[in-house]
Amino acid sequence: MNKLDETIAKIEGLDIKSMRLARERQDQLTKPKGSLGVLEELSIKMAGIQRKPLPEVNKKVIIVMAGDHGVAAEGVSAFPQEVTPQMVANFAAGGAGINVLARHAGAEVRIVDMGVASVVDIPGVIDKKIRPGTANMVEGPAMTREQAIASIEAGIEVAEAEIADGADLLGTGDMGIANTTASSAILTVFSGADLLHSVGRGTGIGAEALEIKREVITEAIRANQPDKRDGLDVLAKVGGLEIGGLAGVILGAAANGVAVLIDGFISGAAAMVAWSLCPESRSYMIASHVSVEPGHKLMLDELALKPMLFMNMRLGEGTGAALASSLVEASCKVLSEMATFAEAGVAEKSEDLSEKGAGI
Repeated sequence: MNKLDETIAKIEGLDIKSMRLARERQDQLTKPKGSLGVLEELSIKMAGIQRKPLPEVNKKVIIVMAGDHGVAAEGVSAFPQEVTPQMVANFAAGGAGINVLARHAGAEVRIVDMGVASVVDIPGVIDKKIRPGTANMVEGPAMTREQAIASIEAGIEVAEAEIADGADLLGTGDMGIANTTASSAILTVFSGADLLHSVGRGTGIGAEALEIKREVITEAIRANQPDKRDGLDVLAKVGGLEIGGLAGVILGAAANGVAVLIDGFISGAAAMVAWSLCPESRSYMIASHVSVEPGHKLMLDELALKPMLFMNMRLGEGTGAALASSLVEASCKVLSEMATFAEAGVAEKSEDLSEKGAGI
C-alpha cells in the first residue's frame, strides 16, 4: 500500500460525541441560542474534527504551493511564466499579499516548489519538485499517473510535517501561471459545467484571450478524455503539480484530524480532487471565501461547502484562507472562553416567553 492509500484509509468521519457536547455547551452560553450564527456551527465542526468538545487553534499555517503549466504556451494568461519563480521569491522575502495577511492573522506561511519550470534555489522554500512544470495538456496528459500520485504524496508529507510541528489549522494557497486553466478543466470534467460558466478571466485576460482559453480547455478534455470517476486520471491529464500537492495537504490534514481552510479557485480544484479520492475528506474542509472567478462558486456548490467571506477577491496565494483563519480561531475561543448562564449567574429566558422570541 502506497502513502496515498495509507492516508485515505486513516480518514474517519467527524466525532459525533464531541460535536454533541460542543452544541450543548453552545446552547448554555450567555446568548440567545444560535445568535452567533456561523461561529457556532464552526466551533461545533471543529470539535468533530479535533475529536474533543473544546477545540483549540494555537498554530495556523498557510501552505502555498507553486507549479508551472505547459498550457501557458497557448496564450491563456496575461502574465509570462517567468512570474512564477519571481513570485516565489517574493513570498520567501515576505512581500506578497499572503505574507501581509498571514502576519495580520498570526499565521505562518510555508512555500513549496512542486513544479516550478525553472531552478528555485531560495532559502525557506521547501523543495518537493516533481518535474519542471507540467506538459501542455492540449498535446497530451499534463503529467503521468505516477507523477500525479507523487504530487499528492508530497503534499501529504508537507501537511504531516506541519502537524507534527504543532499546526492545528492549515490553509491552502497557490502560485502558478495558467493554473486557472487547469482548474477550469478539472471543474468542467467533474461537474460537466458549461465552459461559459466555469471559465473566467484568471489573471485578467481580455475577451479574445478568454475565448482562446475556453477553446484550449475544450481541446485538452477532448484530447485526453479524463475519467471523472478517477480523480488521479483527471489530475494527471488536465491538472497541475501544485493542485496535486494541495489535494495532498487536504488529505493529510483529514487523516490527522486537522481542519483545512480552502482558499480560492485553484484550491477548490484541489479540494475536488481530494473529494473524488476520499469523499469523507470534505468533512475536514472549511471554505474560506468565494472568489469572483465564476467557476469557484460552482466548485463550492459541488462540494456542498458554504464560504465564510464574500470579498470580491481573486488573488489566490492563500489570502482568503489567511483572513478566514481568524474566524475559525474566534469560533473556538467563543466556545471555550464564553461563560455559561450558570457560570455567570445570569438567568435564562423563561419557558413561557420562549415561543414569543424573548431574548435574554
